Amino acid sequence: MISIELARALRTAGLRWHPRSGDGFVIENAESNGDVFTVSEMTVEVHDFPTGQLIGFNGTTEWALDSVDVTDTLWLPREDQLRELLRDGFRSLEVDRSGGDPLFVVTAVIRGTERSYEAITAADAYGEAVLDLIVQSLVTEVD
Repeated sequence: MISIELARALRTAGLRWHPRSGDGFVIENAESNGDVFTVSEMTVEVHDFPTGQLIGFNGTTEWALDSVDVTDTLWLPREDQLRELLRDGFRSLEVDRSGGDPLFVVTAVIRGTERSYEAITAADAYGEAVLDLIVQSLVTEVD
């Protein structure tokens, strides 16, 4: 799973979430204890209203929360979702075991340059690549 810090950086950089079944998220408030929830039509469902989206908690009698505004949540994208965001720029995912603990290395072409991103989880390596893709897409080339 992607780290919360990296998920926040992706959101700050401009990555937007359009909730769908199977997506993981945390609630961003002082009362939250970092529990990860998954959108599911059975228990956690997205409701679209003219005023915005709400995530409803169905049948969660042990928890005193009926719904939460999607703006109060933080999406934790999965590896496959991050890889999809890289599109044709994705080249490979490898595991580097040369330094003791394994590192996951994602190689991607960003703005015509092949780059590598290392992290202790594959999801974070993909996330670092997507973050760089977003940042590089915002950079204006200077002639």
